[in-house]
Amino acid sequence: MPKLSQLCLAAGLALGLAAGAQAQEEAAVTDPYQWLEDVEGERALAWVREQNAHAEAELAATPEFRRLEADLLAIYDSDDRIPEVVKQGDHYYNFWRDRNHERGIWRRTTLDEYRKPQPEWEVLLDLDALNAAEGENWVWHGADCLRPDYERCLIALSRGGADADVTREFDLAARTWVEGGFFREEAKGGLSWIDRDTVYVYTDFGEGSLTSSGYPRIVKEWTRGTPIGQARVVYEGRPDDMYIAAMRDHTPGFERDFVSRTIAFYNDELYLRGEDGGLVRIDAPNSANKGAHREWLTLELREPWEAGGRTYPAGSLLAAKFDDYLAGGRDFEVLFEPTATTSLAGATFTRNHLVLNVLDDVKNRLSVLIAGPDGWTRGEFVGAPEFGTVSVRAVDSDESDAVWMTVTDYLTPSTLSLVELGRAPEPLKAMPAFFDASRHEIEQHFATSKDGTRVPYFLVRPKDLALDGRNPTLLYGYGGFEISLTPGYSGGVGKGWLEQGGVYAVANIRGGGEYGPRWHQAALKANRHKAYEDFAAVAQDLIDRRITSPAHLGIRGGSNGGLLTGNMLTQYPELFGAVVIQVPLLDMQRYHKLLAGASWMAEYGNPDVPGEWDYIRGFSPYHLFDPAREYPPTLLLTSTRDDRVHPGHARKMHARMSEAGKDVRYYENIEGGHGGAANNRQAAHMDALYYTFLWQHLK
Repeated sequence: MPKLSQLCLAAGLALGLAAGAQAQEEAAVTDPYQWLEDVEGERALAWVREQNAHAEAELAATPEFRRLEADLLAIYDSDDRIPEVVKQGDHYYNFWRDRNHERGIWRRTTLDEYRKPQPEWEVLLDLDALNAAEGENWVWHGADCLRPDYERCLIALSRGGADADVTREFDLAARTWVEGGFFREEAKGGLSWIDRDTVYVYTDFGEGSLTSSGYPRIVKEWTRGTPIGQARVVYEGRPDDMYIAAMRDHTPGFERDFVSRTIAFYNDELYLRGEDGGLVRIDAPNSANKGAHREWLTLELREPWEAGGRTYPAGSLLAAKFDDYLAGGRDFEVLFEPTATTSLAGATFTRNHLVLNVLDDVKNRLSVLIAGPDGWTRGEFVGAPEFGTVSVRAVDSDESDAVWMTVTDYLTPSTLSLVELGRAPEPLKAMPAFFDASRHEIEQHFATSKDGTRVPYFLVRPKDLALDGRNPTLLYGYGGFEISLTPGYSGGVGKGWLEQGGVYAVANIRGGGEYGPRWHQAALKANRHKAYEDFAAVAQDLIDRRITSPAHLGIRGGSNGGLLTGNMLTQYPELFGAVVIQVPLLDMQRYHKLLAGASWMAEYGNPDVPGEWDYIRGFSPYHLFDPAREYPPTLLLTSTRDDRVHPGHARKMHARMSEAGKDVRYYENIEGGHGGAANNRQAAHMDALYYTFLWQHLK
């Protein structure tokens, strides 16, 4: 189900502005390591290369490392992975990277071919060949092809994997770039189709056109053959907004244009654009996720809402007729209402049905809703498993009631089935086993946090585990932005950790979405400490159960999860034997001044407001670090080309810890973007570094 208030934002967050030196003249320079924020400055990069060399010498110089790196690369490059496809017209499209296609190929096939073990693919664009021809290092960011004929596509390409990218028009029939076609210069933003000769463009138009987060503030309508400078303004947001975008819903018979004004995470306005260019705001709570499918408007509530004489609880999914709602009607069908243990994980429209995906104590349960003249009726989703992470997505919501269903867990390779609703699934693809899982089993446990909250976590352990407190254990977490961590198969975790006898745990702490909006909101801003207390409680539960002990317990997290592990390092160092911090936020006094940081103030707060800095400094690892305190061995990993979370966070933390003589090492990939790696080889190298580090310190 498209959530229109998030579609443009989600696309934009995957796009971005090229990383570079970011002057901070407005701040008093009291930080001796602030020079490391100069992303591509010669002095800073020389420092990076020196640290990389130290880390490589310590971790990557052994035959064991090289074997692990090769094993991981073989998994990441495997031709046996499931090629996920998107249906457009009569073809099924896929983007694929392997050992022969380092940067990847964009290709397509038919459903009959896709059913075969080895489909024949038609290659549309080869990024390695393109890079060689243009002397570039393009990384794929996606394609938007114009319905209904899908002959013209807007393709987004990023240099080195940064959020920033360019958009170029591609002719599918001719397999070439369109000469004189639509082209957007490198920036955070995008293009989206209105019709063959018109697009919405939201990008960097020059001074004053970006928000304080570095995302587009203005969206325009641009006509083919005219300079982008002549594009007509559709909407201008405020400088302190987060992201402005627009899109057209091309559903036949229900074509509509929308403008999205994202003020902050989970705070947006959605406007319907009329044929005359006028905008009508969809009168719904800013915090609600707003969606449209054919005649329906859906609202997924993140806060309680009173409408039509009734109060609907946070976490509910409501549906109303779109046109009736705009006319003032407030008659809703309640499609989902949460309980103490359930939350909505997803809702997927097909042509005539709606598939609900509900988490019940972090386990997926599917059901099918059908709209009729007397309201919506509920039915069974045939063929869904009792255990495992289950996800569904429509094959073609305009034409069929079929869905793709993917099923996985920590020990079971993913399977992809084609499901005609009401019929048994047709298995099409299965990922091979990349590691020996026969000796492990999965459990779910609950820890008790400091305030008494029940916190679930998953445990993957050897069946013959000795409860002697000596088992090397890796605990992973995230705890932010309403993102849920559910069981999933990872060949890398399996080969690098489980197969060698390790125990793996995943904590479902507050700040995530495992129990819906309330779980996320419980750890916002001044309550951020609750996420860290939850994670510490899970760690302590692992210790109390004698599964492991501090000397054998390691942790890993990236991005907001890097902030999590940074706080574990500085606030709970006695619980851990090794800490991995990836692409992290760490300097919470300056995070909002670095790259996209200002867009996260709804999550963390504004450190420029004294009352908010009072609590933010309580979870700012860069400021909590105490040179006189003992800390466990630490590895920091980041990317130069990460233009979402500034690499200066990790750089400065390493410099501070290193100068204090702490046991810390650092590796920065020169490419990679926020994911850390721009290709499978880089991913295998970085993953082998942290697995090697963990085994060295936790055995």
